[in-house]
Amino acid sequence: MKFSKLFFSLIICFAVAGAGSAVTLNAISTWYAILNKPIFNPPNTIFGPVWTLLYLLMSISLAIVWSQKKKTISALQMFFAQLGLNFLWSYVFFGLHLPFGGLIVIILLWAAIFQTIKRFSPISKYAAYLLYPYLAWVSFAAILNLAIVILNFQ
Repeated sequence: MKFSKLFFSLIICFAVAGAGSAVTLNAISTWYAILNKPIFNPPNTIFGPVWTLLYLLMSISLAIVWSQKKKTISALQMFFAQLGLNFLWSYVFFGLHLPFGGLIVIILLWAAIFQTIKRFSPISKYAAYLLYPYLAWVSFAAILNLAIVILNFQ
C-alpha cells in the first residue's frame, strides 16, 4: 500500500466523517435527546469512538484497493457510493429529523456496503475483511433506527 493512497484515503473518509458529525452533533442534545429510544440504545459516548475506528478501517480498506494494479473502477465507485450514503443517513436522520427517511437510507447504505465488500474481495480479501465491522455496526444501527421509528411514530 502506498503511503500517498493511505493519506488521501484518510482525508476523504474523515472529511465525510466530519461533515456527518457537523450535521449530527447539534441534534444529539436537542432533537435526538427527546426521542424514545429502545433499551439497547448505547450511550452517546460510544458512537464517536466506534465511528472513528470504522472510518479508520474504511480508509485502510480503500487505500489497499486503490493501490492494487487489479483494482476495478466499479469497486471504487461502490465504495464512494456507500460513503455518500453514509453522509446522507446523518443528514436525513439528524439534519432533517426524519427517522423513517433515515431507515430507508440506512437500508440502501447496508446494501452498498455489502456490494463494496463483494467487489473488494476479488481485489483484496484483507480490504474486504476490514469492512466487516462497518457492516456489522450499520446492521445494528439499522435495527436501532427501526426501533426509533416504531417507538416514536406509531
